[in-house]
This record gives sequence, C-alpha cells and structure tokens, in this order.
Amino acid sequence: MNNKARSVIVEKQVTEFRNFCGLGATEAIQLKSLLLKLNVMTLYRPLSENFSGMSIKDGKGNRFMLINSNDPIGRQHFTIAHELYHLFIEESPKPHICTKDGVKSDVEKHADMFASALLIPAAGISQLIPDDELFGEITIGTVVRAEHYFSVSRIALLNRLRDLGFINNQQKEALKSIPVIQSARDCGYDTALYKSGNANLFIGNLGEKARKLFDAGKISEGHYIEILNKLNYADED
Repeated sequence: MNNKARSVIVEKQVTEFRNFCGLGATEAIQLKSLLLKLNVMTLYRPLSENFSGMSIKDGKGNRFMLINSNDPIGRQHFTIAHELYHLFIEESPKPHICTKDGVKSDVEKHADMFASALLIPAAGISQLIPDDELFGEITIGTVVRAEHYFSVSRIALLNRLRDLGFINNQQKEALKSIPVIQSARDCGYDTALYKSGNANLFIGNLGEKARKLFDAGKISEGHYIEILNKLNYADED
C-alpha cells in the first residue's frame, strides 16, 4: 500500500474514531479524560530510554496501556494515540512494545500516521494558521501556539504540517533547528509540555473496584490499602 492510499484510510479511521469518542473534527483531545472514558487502564512508569510504551487487549475486551513517564509530555501523548490505534482500530492486536529505534513494520507506520492525524486534525490545524501564513511561511509563534493547543511535541507538529502540505521539507528543517524550550519561553508559553512527567500516575477504575469489593466484605482492609498503595492513592494518615 502506498503512502497516499494509507493516508486516505488513516483519515477515515480517525474520523470514525473521533465520532465513536464523541469528539468533533477540529478540537484538541484531553487524553487522560479520553482514556478514562474508554476504560483503558493506563500506568505511567519511568522506563528505559528506548521504551515508549506498550498496550494489551485481552480476550474479554479489557485494555491496558503502559507509558514511559521519562519521555517528554508531548511524546507521551503521541505514544498514547499510537497505542489507541492498536487497542481500538487494529484487527487482532497482539501485545507489543513500542520502541524509538529500529525499522518499523507497516502496522507501526500505520499506527504512527493514525496518532498524528488523531492528535492534530487537518481541519483543526488549518484554523490555527493565520491567513497570511497559509500562503507564505509559517512562523515559529504559530508553531508554538499549535503544539500547545494540541499538546504535542515540536517534531510531531512539524511532521503533520509537512504531511498536510503547509510546509515543505526545507521549511520543516528550518523550524526544527530552532531551540524548542527557548522558543516556547520567548513566546510566553509554559515549558512543561517538553519535559518528563506523570511518574507513577494511574488512570482507571481499579481503586473503585477495590473499594466495592472491600465494602462488600470480599477483600480485607489490608488488601484494599495495599491496592491503593500500589496506585499511590493511599493517604499517609
């Protein structure tokens, strides 16, 4: 399958997935809220540099995701969107580890294209680009504003702009060469998007299920507190 055909399929899948999730065609996605809505149990842990994340879907339809909290927040968001493809779009998904290095399979390339289109919808990005820049050169200020609106990394935003034809490869490289954190500061934006975070965060209803079991007398208080401790929810008191 050539890239043009793959792109058409991906855009169709993204449209259908956004409709499934109750999302419009232009809005940015609050991924933590979406993971909770879709009931994807998600765990953030400090992991090795080459490990971005992984996902598992069992025979009962339960879905789990592991995300590297050492990655910058923007990179984490791309990994989450990539794993959503495996969990909800890919037919017969198999447990896998998403790494940064190595040659990617067609499935992994497709998942990357899905993640890019999901996080940065074409209609949404076009609304953020001033009219005079649509037919000229996109400024670093517009780039920074867009990556903060969509909560994505600089490279993810530039790749999407290039793929949509808003910039060419030469313009992409020029914008890529501008220091990310300093340019965000210069434009008056917070820099947390470009740094690691969410260490040991858990998203899901495991604690809620444990509480119901405790209230029903099916697990002991000690077992219940042990579960909360593993989720870092237990109060020190």
